[in-house]
Amino acid sequence: MKKNVIFIVMFITLFANVLTAKEKPISRYDVVWHTLGVDENSSMPLGNGDIAANVWTEQNGDIVILLAKTDSWSEKGQLLKLGRVRINLSPNPFKNAKPFAQQLKLENGSIEISEGNTLVRIWIDANHPVMRIKLNTDFPTKVKINSEIWRNQRYHLNDKQLQAQGFFEKTTDAVFDADTVFSSKKGEMAWCHFNGRSIYPDVLKCEHLESLLNKYPDPLFHRCSGVIVRADNFVSKGNLCLQSEKSVMSQQINVYAFTEQTSNPDNWQKDAELLIRNTKKTSETRAWAEHIKWWTEFWSRSWIDVTGTSEAEKVSQSYAIMRFMIACAGRGAFPIKFNGSLFTVGRDVPLDSIANSKYHNPDYRTWGACYWNQNVRHIYWPMIASGDYDLLLPWFNMYTKALPLAKDRTRLYFKHDGASFIETMYFWGLPNFNDFGMNNPNFDPQSPYMRYHIQGGLEVAAQMLDYFDNTQDVAFAKTSLIPFADAIVTYYAEHWPRDIHGKIRMYPAQSIETYQENAVNPTPDIAGLMVVLSRLQALPSSLITDKQRLKWAQEEKALPELPMGTTKDGKLPPLGKGELSGTPMLLPAERYGEARNAENPELYTVFPYRLFCLGKPNLQLAKDTYNARLYHYSVCWGQDGQESALLGMVDEAKKAVINAFTAYGTQRFPWFWAAHSDYCPDMDNGGSAMTTLQLMMMQCSGKQIRLIPAWPKDWNADFKLHAPYQTIVEGHVENGKITELKVTPSSRSADVIM
Repeated sequence: MKKNVIFIVMFITLFANVLTAKEKPISRYDVVWHTLGVDENSSMPLGNGDIAANVWTEQNGDIVILLAKTDSWSEKGQLLKLGRVRINLSPNPFKNAKPFAQQLKLENGSIEISEGNTLVRIWIDANHPVMRIKLNTDFPTKVKINSEIWRNQRYHLNDKQLQAQGFFEKTTDAVFDADTVFSSKKGEMAWCHFNGRSIYPDVLKCEHLESLLNKYPDPLFHRCSGVIVRADNFVSKGNLCLQSEKSVMSQQINVYAFTEQTSNPDNWQKDAELLIRNTKKTSETRAWAEHIKWWTEFWSRSWIDVTGTSEAEKVSQSYAIMRFMIACAGRGAFPIKFNGSLFTVGRDVPLDSIANSKYHNPDYRTWGACYWNQNVRHIYWPMIASGDYDLLLPWFNMYTKALPLAKDRTRLYFKHDGASFIETMYFWGLPNFNDFGMNNPNFDPQSPYMRYHIQGGLEVAAQMLDYFDNTQDVAFAKTSLIPFADAIVTYYAEHWPRDIHGKIRMYPAQSIETYQENAVNPTPDIAGLMVVLSRLQALPSSLITDKQRLKWAQEEKALPELPMGTTKDGKLPPLGKGELSGTPMLLPAERYGEARNAENPELYTVFPYRLFCLGKPNLQLAKDTYNARLYHYSVCWGQDGQESALLGMVDEAKKAVINAFTAYGTQRFPWFWAAHSDYCPDMDNGGSAMTTLQLMMMQCSGKQIRLIPAWPKDWNADFKLHAPYQTIVEGHVENGKITELKVTPSSRSADVIM
């Protein structure tokens, strides 16, 4: 066996720099429709990473654009839409048009709507805060632009209405303010939402942290987000309507979006006008060229192009489109929301109505305003292998910015060091009202689903470690990775008592959401600590001190063993009674109660923490644990795909990735993934599927790069992926074998294993 491995490495080294698989044009995955849309459920996605839009047509030929931004947080901590823009042409070339086409052009991040020689191009500038709309028609036409806002008055919601409106988080003040509409002027109209109030002080007071209010400024109060629409030679027809002075055959419309914290809406408008002046310093022609350059470089970073079967083609297109949607919403000030990203839609309904998942306004999203680590993490794992490091940073930044408050919270509550983050949290790091409890006299959240659910911090630390391994970004390691990871492991080391052997005894605890409150030594937390502490100690001496290394070594030594037991009738034993006859397996915790959710915590040892996977000991133990799992789930936040790929279970991984990548939504754009346990678009579904496909193609551990570890023989592929130590691996897979390969730098080819 050893000789075979040596031969493979020698063989790879010989042809590692041969010209490899060429990048195929991403345009083959463009989406084209040949009929007009109906309503908001007929939209396509667009974005520049910070500003995003749903774009659709309606039967009368109107073009409608629903705008969103990553930082447009309301006074209630809700991520609001910016508003809607409707473009009407008269006479309208698109009404009853044949031929008609609406095309999402992935290669340059644009949407083109055409009929004959009439063309409307819509794109959100990759480098500037503006959507640009260019109209060229076959004949003169009048152009009218309407701003459509639905937050047009102050309103109040009772508890039932709050719940119906998608507010998973309760609020002490259920008054919602209207948008501010500015007086229009020639060629311009503008509106914004200004937070004249904020729930932030109420959250801190409710959670016994009012003493920190002066130390940590309110991130919601006076936040102002809005839009300015500009079109030359247009006149105002009211404050929310512009119309061309005469019929035109060519017209440019620019839609600017801007967010800041300022004392009043008038100041926002002045600052927005300054932003526009700065943006206009770049000509339209140059802006378009630089926009194309950004998208070209983005698509050149990485790819997995799969062929061979009809399912393979669907998987391949879905992988590309999911990556596109991540790029559209992933470069702003805040991470992507798992429950819809920036692409949720809705229609105008009474503001105080009893909403539901089909009848609601555009601000609605099930599962509320907070970030849920269990879900959002899946959007960010695939960015490491795809080399989309710029898209990863908002996720890490949210946690590192919240770290000082989290550390102070720990000191106030528990009188020790370190930091923890609950599973469901506002972007500033604290639990939401609903989970903590409005009249909770204690420090732990009242929700049994979230009370001790803090292992997500360990997973973020593991992601940071992977990011550092790939990029070797020393500045990131010093300012983000090490301070954050150390705070998380310190919390575990100081929060729990020790048993008679000096081992940490985590109780009361829980194992993810499934085994609550009475769990002892939960497996995901132990696995996460094992991995993070070990990898922290392995960091270069130039980054850490001997004192830090010794501290982490002592904390690692104090960890309990991974809980082990045996199956009962091939399944997980009930209530943590592991001394039953059957096959050895990993358990969710040392002790645990009845299941109250549908996760398999024992398999966190496989994903995300990779303690058990190909190339590591006890692979059969992990496979037996996988086969004995209680819950089979490969869509949404389910992990069957990643786990089976890491265990080399080819058929299982193939089935899982097909299931997830064909979990199409009910909207016209099928990659607005169906809401399984979340909301549409179900972004963690697409992210999870991306990770599965990557792990089927490549798995990395330390310096080792393992290729096609779980790849189906009937799927062929061209690929380019990123590996540790600033390594890029490109190749072609044919009939289950690597036929072309290029490793950059070439010195890393010796670390490749087939």
